[in-house]
Order: sequence, then structure tokens, then C-alpha cells
Amino acid sequence: MKSILSLLALVMIGVSIPLAHAENERTMLVTEVESCRAILEDFQGASATAIPDQVWQSAKAVIIVNQFKAGFIFGVKGGYGLVMVKKSSGRWSVPAMLYANEASLGLQLGAKTVETIYIITDSETPKLLFRQRVNFGVDAKAVIGPKAADLERNYRPLISTPVLVYTKESGLFAGATVKAAQLARNDEAGFALYNTKYTLPELLYSDWVQPTSDVLPIMNVVQKLSP
Repeated sequence: MKSILSLLALVMIGVSIPLAHAENERTMLVTEVESCRAILEDFQGASATAIPDQVWQSAKAVIIVNQFKAGFIFGVKGGYGLVMVKKSSGRWSVPAMLYANEASLGLQLGAKTVETIYIITDSETPKLLFRQRVNFGVDAKAVIGPKAADLERNYRPLISTPVLVYTKESGLFAGATVKAAQLARNDEAGFALYNTKYTLPELLYSDWVQPTSDVLPIMNVVQKLSP
């Protein structure tokens, strides 16, 4: 009997370890989603960084990226992000997670993190993320997005650019061409976050995966900005 109980205990330990790992992984992903929401609200909360209403009205997708400096003055390596697309109904999709790797955005000395928001203004560019890796500025034209004052100075044609980039510590100016982050889909994160086997295309363009309570706050913020 003692040997049977010992065997059952070992089995339970073997089951609990992967379950605990999965729970920890999902907790980390929820933290990343919350971080992206905080980045968006922080951008919108300051007049110097707020993305204008006219730009949000043109948005077909939004990507929010958080990256970390790794020993380079003018570049970063490592980070995460998420993407959401606006469906034909006018409702925004659930967020799908991304890897965010190298960027070259003219960082200033001493910067430790880079927070970037990409506003995509056409329906086809987000589908570049179906690939394993995308580099905006190479795979699709990207420029630093106009601020409200820029729009008043007749910068409105910029809004038709496929990718408008808003970043902190960039040192760039409206209309400058950007060599931006290398982004890659993170389907494993989607599996863990939504408990599904659907991948990025299904998360963004179908209604097969319902939003969890963890992602509703960022969806509500984006929906309010671009109804």
C-alpha cells in the first residue's frame, strides 16, 4: 500500500509541475498585456506623445511594443508586444502576442527601455505578421507619425503611409524613414493566454476565440480611441 501511495504521489507531482509552469507562463503574459495597455494610456495621457484622433480614425491595426536596451547606445534587443486589428464590423480583435527583437531608432544615451506604438493604416500590412518575421521600414514603409501640431502644418498626407511609428527616446522627426523593430508572431503565447490551438491569423481575423477578462481592458481602450 505504501508503495502505491508513493507512486500516486509521484504521479501527482509530475502532473502539478507542468500545470504550475503553464499558470506561471499565463500570469507573465497577462502582465505583458497590462504593460502594453499602460504604455498606450501613457502615450495618450501626454500632449507631447498623444496620437492624434485623425490618426486613430485611420487605424486598421495597432501594435504596441516594449523593448529593453542590451548594451547598445543606438539599438535594443529583446522585448515583447501585441497586435490588434480592426474588423469590418468596426470592432477590434483580441490581442495576439509578438516577439520584438532588434530595433534601430536613434536611441539616446542612457535609455533603458523603448516603448513604441505602430498605427497601421491599411488592411493588408497587418497580414505581413503571418510570416515568421517582419521588419517595418523594410517590409512596409514606415514613418514617424504626425503629432497634432504636425497635422495643423499640413502633414495630413502622412496618415496614408502604411505604418506610422510613435516611439519614446527615438530622436526622430515627422516624415523620417524608420528601420524599426523586427517583429515575430508568438503563437505559443496565444496558446497559453487563450487556452486554444488557434494561431495569430485566427485570433486576429476570426471570432472563434472569445476575449478573456484579462484582455478586455486593453480592448476597451483601443475601441474607445478608434470606434
